[in-house]
Amino acid sequence: MRPRRLPSLALLGLMLCCSRGEVGAEKAAAKAQPTGKPAAAGNAGTATATFAGGCFWCMQPAFDRVPGVVSTTVGYTGGQLANPTYEQVSSGGTGHRESLEVAYDPARVTYEKLLIIFWYNVDPTDDSGQFCDHGEQYRSAIFFHDEAQRRAAEASKQAIAASGRIKDPIVTDILPASQFYPAEDYHQKYYVKSALHYRFYRFSCGRDRRLAQLWGNTGDTGH
Repeated sequence: MRPRRLPSLALLGLMLCCSRGEVGAEKAAAKAQPTGKPAAAGNAGTATATFAGGCFWCMQPAFDRVPGVVSTTVGYTGGQLANPTYEQVSSGGTGHRESLEVAYDPARVTYEKLLIIFWYNVDPTDDSGQFCDHGEQYRSAIFFHDEAQRRAAEASKQAIAASGRIKDPIVTDILPASQFYPAEDYHQKYYVKSALHYRFYRFSCGRDRRLAQLWGNTGDTGH
């Protein structure tokens, strides 16, 4: 996501008053901090899911609150450049997308449940990016780690298209997972570390307004 203009003092005060309760809940959900290391193969007893949904700050909260999710890490994947920086990815041209890597316990939460949460947090009809962010680096994608994940992802995409709930074509990509590079530390759990700025960015980007238009009040979005 590109740098955003800071809100006025009056708007800051209003947002702070309205968000104190939710910030406390998000802090409790975020006690387990990410390791900062890629986990493409998964640790003992865990599996890995990787998603791209535009601004990675905004994808992390919805998955952090899911029982069975062990950790989440924001980062970059799908590109050619090794060890890309935020500035390189956000300027475009590296082929990477802002992404979220989810380590989860399959005995407690299924990959299919994670797919549902993913869909409810993206605009799958946007082929130019996501919400207010535009460019290949912000396009939505599901990165599968094995054949079972590929089949599940394809089936979920087909089910949404067949449901008639979304009128426009579903353009979210389903791609093989590649090297995942964790983003810089200040991006990790940004919604906790910089809660007020995160909320202003999310509001000004129109993310939740668009999600409500697409999906209604599902309870699985990260606001």
